[in-house]
Amino acid sequence: MEDRLREAVARSRADYTEVRWEEVARSRVAFQRDQLMALEASEEAGGVVRCLVRGAWGIAVFSDPDDLPKKVDEATQLARTAAGHVTDPVALAPVERVEARWEGAMGRDFRGVPLEEKRRLAEAYNKLILGHAKEIVSTSVRYTDTWRRVLYANSEGTFVDQGIPDVTLMLAAVARRNGDVQQAFESLGYAAGFEAVQGKEDLALRAAGRAVELLSAKPVQGGTYTVILDPQLAGVFIHEAFGHICEADFLLKNEPMRRVMKLGTRFGVEALQVVDDGFIPGARGNAPYDDEGVPRRRAYLIRDGVLTGLLHSRATAHKMGAAPTGNARAVSWEHEPLVRMRNTYIEKGTATLDEMLAGIDRGLYACGAFGGQTMFEQFTFSAAWGHEIVGGKIGPMVRDVVLTGNVFETLKNIELIGADFQLIGSAGGCGKGGQWPLPVTDGAGHVRIRNVTVGGR
Repeated sequence: MEDRLREAVARSRADYTEVRWEEVARSRVAFQRDQLMALEASEEAGGVVRCLVRGAWGIAVFSDPDDLPKKVDEATQLARTAAGHVTDPVALAPVERVEARWEGAMGRDFRGVPLEEKRRLAEAYNKLILGHAKEIVSTSVRYTDTWRRVLYANSEGTFVDQGIPDVTLMLAAVARRNGDVQQAFESLGYAAGFEAVQGKEDLALRAAGRAVELLSAKPVQGGTYTVILDPQLAGVFIHEAFGHICEADFLLKNEPMRRVMKLGTRFGVEALQVVDDGFIPGARGNAPYDDEGVPRRRAYLIRDGVLTGLLHSRATAHKMGAAPTGNARAVSWEHEPLVRMRNTYIEKGTATLDEMLAGIDRGLYACGAFGGQTMFEQFTFSAAWGHEIVGGKIGPMVRDVVLTGNVFETLKNIELIGADFQLIGSAGGCGKGGQWPLPVTDGAGHVRIRNVTVGGR
């Protein structure tokens, strides 16, 4: 297949041509309550051609390698047709030619693990949750693994061959008492092997125990609080509320936000460092090169509280006079790459959790991420659960915790950043432009923020 890709891009008559070919093997096991809902393994392969002619893209998807020369011609013709109508021509920022091969490390290659063993593992976790307490009325346990071999070639001479592992586990419990229903979950995801999901009985019991505990928790009292975010919620916050507005393709379509996101603007305290890291071995969805063959590098979005960088593909980098950052990513071979995050986090701070709690007479400790949405600079997040902070101590559990605000004001209101940094990969993924779920990782230590609006009674 390598020879076919190299030959196809070399013979193309477009101004620029690239081909990405993917071979994917995956398996999935799912339990719900006491029922096995899915036990499957599958394979697929396919590719996408992009040709650039006079500032216009032509794109063609294929699943038969014999069709590749024809698809290059088809994409070239589509680009020529579009070029006559383009008003905002595409150009690509220059990058160095790359020749590279890489495979992600796995302690135990999940491709060699029998599907029956994967079923037994998921079933054991499911039974632990179901048997935890009489209040547990339902469960959801899901195991997935995916191996992607991605071959990439372009007409500038770049060729990259990458093998990317991805393994996830999701453990959820539903508890009911006197008509009240509560749920809790734990999940993890790594660019690793089967070993990453073994021995997670404590997570299963943690999900079950928290679901039961939430039945006795009271709804949070609405108001304005000093809030401490746990590392998971802090990581999701920086990804969802801030990371997405650093994606250059979004800013190029949104003039008001582009004026706000001006490099050199102060957005937070000097202790705030926000990073989108291109390649951290073992972190979910990682590979050294993006889907344009560009090396993934570390991009500082905020350094010492000041906006210092954005996330770019080659096309957005050219438009904005920047360097490509290796953030062009596609969820599968059926899609073209978009500007997407990778491993986005707030760098390690210096404060301990006890130091953060000190001085808070009445506050809120918000934990986990249960969902949320952002609209430009406004955000709304639901924490999975929370605790009152009373007299500088963590108090009773509360539920129905919804945090809302303006991301720029919230960043300025950060008071302390924890030294207890965690990089957290979950079983979900990031969605954008109809492409979901793209594996990403978020991270932070605990973060203390003043004047946070909390919905509730």
